[in-house]
Amino acid sequence: MEDIKVDMSGDMNVPKTEPKPQFDFSTFTQFQKIPSPMELVQLTRKYIRPWSEFLNTGNFKAAASMPRLTSRFVRNLDYFKSNYIFVFIVLMIYCLITSPLILIILAGVAYISNKIRKAQAPVSVFGHQLSTAHQIMAVNIASVPVLFLAGAGSALFWTLGASCFVISLHAIFYNIDAIVTEDTEGFLAEVV
Repeated sequence: MEDIKVDMSGDMNVPKTEPKPQFDFSTFTQFQKIPSPMELVQLTRKYIRPWSEFLNTGNFKAAASMPRLTSRFVRNLDYFKSNYIFVFIVLMIYCLITSPLILIILAGVAYISNKIRKAQAPVSVFGHQLSTAHQIMAVNIASVPVLFLAGAGSALFWTLGASCFVISLHAIFYNIDAIVTEDTEGFLAEVV
């Protein structure tokens, strides 16, 4: 067997790469593409199922078997997802109303953010210019430790726990087969 020799000589130019800065303020402007809470509420409201259907007590029944229960749970989560988001929002509002210190802190942060937005004046900190968006972001970040000292962490976990409990109970016991059959499920998803 003969050895085949291939000439692999040549010059290879490696492109030069500039080192990336450790911390760049310009990347934070990409977070402005996240929808506002009001836009999320409007989007969720668009796909909400009728509350009379969601709260119909005649459709609450125990599942016959475990595979049927898991199927029901997944189908309910998919079918009523907008209703479940509203349940979470209502529980969050309840938690905020019953925690006045957290409510006062959030109102203060909203007031300061509104004043910064109206002023539209850049601020210089350690030689860096902070735009209005960066100033508002700094106020929100600075409020996080104050909120946790006021008990926002426990309020958030209470809301998450209560929401998971209520939503799971509804998804487990609501008989979705009474209102949606396998044939109409795809049709209803397209219509709504």
